[in-house]
Amino acid sequence: MSQAIVFAETGGPEVLRLQNAEIGPPGPGQARVRHTAIGVNFIDTYQRSGLYPLPLPSGLGSEAAGVVEAVGEGVAGIAPGDRVAYAGGPLGAYSTERLIAAEHLVKLPDGVSDETAACAMLQGMTVEYRRRRRRRRPDRAAVAVGDGRPRHRHRGL
Repeated sequence: MSQAIVFAETGGPEVLRLQNAEIGPPGPGQARVRHTAIGVNFIDTYQRSGLYPLPLPSGLGSEAAGVVEAVGEGVAGIAPGDRVAYAGGPLGAYSTERLIAAEHLVKLPDGVSDETAACAMLQGMTVEYRRRRRRRRPDRAAVAVGDGRPRHRHRGL
């Protein structure tokens, strides 16, 4: 039986509850992932406290790494036994296993630990966005280089 941390009311850490969860087989386009590491992010506290309202009851966490246990119909490129990580999708990473759309999964290379992958996916997406996808403005660089040390520049982000 799987377990998940959920909350039915907003508040401090005392509202979090560990519950048993029945995880069924993956549906079309889904994978069942057994988590080996999860990312804990500051936004989780905002969601739990009610600062960022969620429908309740709710799970927490949007970032994790683990092993694919099963895949649903139509899933290609991911197979049982693959080590994967994800960031995004519905909340629920604070769990021992879950169903998630396979399109959110990224296979992990052997040189990347599950712990590193679980906490780096969101930060990596932020860097990719800041470097490549935001509108280019020469006067507003996301990373400034001056004395040889890259620094994050908040102005204009």
